Amino acid sequence: MLYLKEDHKVNEKFYHPELLQTPEGVRDIYGDEYAMKQSLLSTINDVIKSYGYHNIQTPSFEFFDIFNKERGTVAPNEMYKFFDRNNNTLVLRPDITPSIARSVAKYYEHEEFQVRLSYTGNTFINNNSYQGKLKEVTQAGAELINDDTSDADAEMIAMTVEALLKAGLGEFQIDVGHAEFFNGLAEAANLNPIQIKEIKILLDNKNEFAIEQYIADIDIPEEISKMIIKLPEMFGNIEHINYALEHVTNKRALAALDRLSKLYTIIDGYGFTDYVNVDLGMVSKFDYYTGIVFRAYTYGTGEPVATGGRYDKLLSQFGKDGSAIGVAIGIDQLMLAMQRQKIDINYDNSVIMVLYMPDIRKTAINVAAKLRDNGCAIQMMRKSSRNDLSKYIEYAKRSNVSEIYFIEGDTNIYKINISSDNSTIVGADDILKRSIDK
Repeated sequence: MLYLKEDHKVNEKFYHPELLQTPEGVRDIYGDEYAMKQSLLSTINDVIKSYGYHNIQTPSFEFFDIFNKERGTVAPNEMYKFFDRNNNTLVLRPDITPSIARSVAKYYEHEEFQVRLSYTGNTFINNNSYQGKLKEVTQAGAELINDDTSDADAEMIAMTVEALLKAGLGEFQIDVGHAEFFNGLAEAANLNPIQIKEIKILLDNKNEFAIEQYIADIDIPEEISKMIIKLPEMFGNIEHINYALEHVTNKRALAALDRLSKLYTIIDGYGFTDYVNVDLGMVSKFDYYTGIVFRAYTYGTGEPVATGGRYDKLLSQFGKDGSAIGVAIGIDQLMLAMQRQKIDINYDNSVIMVLYMPDIRKTAINVAAKLRDNGCAIQMMRKSSRNDLSKYIEYAKRSNVSEIYFIEGDTNIYKINISSDNSTIVGADDILKRSIDK
């Protein structure tokens, strides 16, 4: 038999050290880190709410068909699939946008004006473990339905900029592209679906040399070939749009460039152009994007801290004719970036301990209740005769306890400030009769 402490035995039949570990790609979040995450979520959600969005909660798992390949979302082999008692294939949601689209088609089928929905939730993607990515991440996002204007595109990007700024991030860039620009070039080049898929992968990796090699054996008009090869470096200010306008004739590609120009002008009205880059080579792993696409990047993480785009055809797959644009802010990636940049996240995780002797429990309960009424977080603890006060102070220092209210009798309370080790005596009646500052 194993022993943890003198009077705490371990049951060897059930105890296995490996059970304390989490599966690959997921982790525990607790203590100060959890408090920081909740604070960050609160800040971002406050910004989203200020733009008129209303919360919606969709299920953590849905029918497989909500996310199948026809939707243009995550590949089936990256989904966590299982079966219910009726043998239906279910999936832990890898992407929240299709769930929102389903909900909008169900509850707002006949609404023709704007629908603004926001959410907070976790997504689950069974990615390759060697990439070191989390398989469960938290997102805060928003979806603007029934508005196909450039103003809606610009507002979504402006809201993302404001959310990241309010979160405390100072240095970041939002790269903005358009799904139809490459689609127009692919149409002009008469590329087949396999070729399009391969070039998109190379574009996503900004691999100009590999693109040039790949299309060398494909019969493509020279002007289009040059443009496709040049896409990875067509990144930066609006001058890249002007260059493309001089060298592109395909109507789809030209319409995409016109949309990007209008978007940039509107974002300038928000005063946020310093945070926005044009990226004509941007493609997305989600095929449901039909227009503007964007990603927010910062130092400290190779993954975007926010992604978004326009998906004007996804709703129709669920029976509603409507346009939409959305954004998802990756809370875990944002936290990682801020920690590596040594940016403080404001949070309050402190509690006050009410420490009492058993014979004055009633007084302790009343004091704790009064402090809670005044907005304090209170942790009650009965003092053991085996431990002197110093043990509780040591415990407080390694926990989130900011003060100890030690009640020895019905009259006086020792108020101990943990950070300074200073103590004062306050009357129990004073606490019960008046408000105490937290």
